[in-house]
Amino acid sequence: MDNAVYVIAAVALGLSWFKSKEKTIQALKKAWKSFENILPQFLSILLLIGFVLSILTPSQISSLIGGDSGWIGVLLASILGSITLIPGFIAFPLAAALIKSGAGYMQIAAFISTLMMVGIVTLPMEIKFFGKKAAYLRNGLAFIFSLIVALVMGVVLK
Repeated sequence: MDNAVYVIAAVALGLSWFKSKEKTIQALKKAWKSFENILPQFLSILLLIGFVLSILTPSQISSLIGGDSGWIGVLLASILGSITLIPGFIAFPLAAALIKSGAGYMQIAAFISTLMMVGIVTLPMEIKFFGKKAAYLRNGLAFIFSLIVALVMGVVLK
């Protein structure tokens, strides 16, 4: 399946090149600039993930946020997700690595959903733009919804 994506991208790039060489070169330059902007953040997160996974053994990960950690693990994962600011393209490979190291599906579902929906780090900016009531309400409801997502994933994937 991964190769199919690369083939489709290569064919689309070829069609673009055939249609307009100049626009294709311009688009590739913009893509490279975007890659350069993302690269420092991407590398720092990869280093952090590698560091954490090298320090914590699979049994430690399993005891903290494994399937047997229950709701304590879900709450721990939810809190970690709420205070962490990681882009989605890093979060999903991290989730896969954590699952391979012993994390539970319910706990990872809680982590990913709070990571994407709850923003403790960005709360001051959200308060500035939307007001305290709206910011707290949105984050609180997102946290509760994340726990519901974790429950549903735990039931479905068990």
